Amino acid sequence: MKFIGAGSRPGRPQVDHDLVFTIPNLLTVVRFMGVPLFIWLILAQQEYGAGVLVLAVMGSTDWIDGYVARRFNQTSKLGRVLDPIADRLALIAVAVTLVIAGVVHWLYLAALVIPDAVLLALTLSLFGGHPDLPVSMVGKVRTGLLLLGTPMLLLSRLDTGFSGELFVAAWIVLGLGLVGHWIAAYNYFWAILRKGRLQAHHDDGTA
Repeated sequence: MKFIGAGSRPGRPQVDHDLVFTIPNLLTVVRFMGVPLFIWLILAQQEYGAGVLVLAVMGSTDWIDGYVARRFNQTSKLGRVLDPIADRLALIAVAVTLVIAGVVHWLYLAALVIPDAVLLALTLSLFGGHPDLPVSMVGKVRTGLLLLGTPMLLLSRLDTGFSGELFVAAWIVLGLGLVGHWIAAYNYFWAILRKGRLQAHHDDGTA
C-alpha cells in the first residue's frame, strides 16, 4: 500500500463535498487538540516521552484522515481548509514549544515561520482568505519529515543508550524537512501569484 495518497481509487473522481461532520474532519480536530496537550507536557511537566506519544498520535491522524477521506469518499471543502491549517499550527506550535524548552535554537523556528509568513501575506493581499490550492507532493513529504524528526529529537533527550546517534539522525530528517519546506513555499508562492493573476484577469473580463 502506498503511503502518500493512500486510499485513493484510480478512475474515481474526487469530489469535495459540503460536509462538516465527517470522520476525517473529526480526526483533524483531534490533531488541533493535541497541540495544547503537547505544550503542557513539555513545558509544564517536562515529560518528553509522553510528548513523543502525542506527536505520534498527531502524525498518525494526519495520515489516517487523508486515507479515510479518499477511501470512503469523505473529502470536503472544510477538510481542504482545516487540514493544512492543522498541520501548520502543529508544526509552528511544536517548534515554539521546543525553543522555549531549549531543545532547538530559535533559528529553526524562523526557518519554519518566515516562508509561511510570506505566503500568508501574499494570500491575504490577493484573496483575502484561503487560496484553495491543492497540497503538493513536496508539501506532503515535508510535513512527514518534520513530524518524524521532531519526536526523534525529543527521544534523543531521554537516556536511551543511543541518544547521540538519534540526535544526529533527527537533525538529518529535520534538515531535509526544512529544505522541503522552503521548496514547497517557493512552489506555493508562484502558484498563488498565478491564481491571483488569473482571478484578476477574470474579474476584469466580467466587469
